[in-house]
Amino acid sequence: MNNNSKNIAVVAVSGGLDSCVTAAVANQSYQLAFAHFNYGQRTEQRELIAFKDIADFYDVKYRLVIDFSHFSKIGGSSLTDYNIEVSKANLNSKEIPTSYVPFRNANILSACVSWAEVLGANSIFIGAVYEDSSGYPDCRPEFFKAFESMVDLGTKPETKIKIETPIINLSKSEIVILGKQLNAPLHLTWSCYINNDIACGTCDSCALRLRGFQKAGVEDPISYKIKPSYI
Repeated sequence: MNNNSKNIAVVAVSGGLDSCVTAAVANQSYQLAFAHFNYGQRTEQRELIAFKDIADFYDVKYRLVIDFSHFSKIGGSSLTDYNIEVSKANLNSKEIPTSYVPFRNANILSACVSWAEVLGANSIFIGAVYEDSSGYPDCRPEFFKAFESMVDLGTKPETKIKIETPIINLSKSEIVILGKQLNAPLHLTWSCYINNDIACGTCDSCALRLRGFQKAGVEDPISYKIKPSYI
């Protein structure tokens, strides 16, 4: 089937591992529309490069980069407020980490819904992970179920948009394996919360990613300043 004859799916693509694999899943059945969000995060420039590289890899026709600079004005996260230190990885912690950006996924989904309604898309894909995540409250399955109900109430009667979270119950190692199976361009992704050149290897995001690759028995294709074992 020609990609142009498929239904359109809007995919929120940060440029990280999870969103890349989510895009690979969506690519199996949909014509892709990629949305990316600049919100004043420390690695904004590097994430944008990753987004563009992944979009080029999938030859994505519809691309939208949205300015969410209000997050840096709101603050409250170590990703957007330079007065808050990015926590070193603690994969056993049950606390919500400093990298949590308050209600970010709701903002992202709202913009994706607006664009999806204009494009006539019937699905929105987001690479949220629950079981192996850093404990973000807006990554819970019930959050996305509730949001989908809200979308149904707040859009035109003929608009039917499903919120797809295909990797939400997978561990990072399972995500890595799925990505390899789908030939996702994992080498183009960026996960580090701190650096724009070489991934630090010690922030929560680097640690979760490295542990996923290590448990999967797959070599992570990006470079790290230091590369600890997390298993």
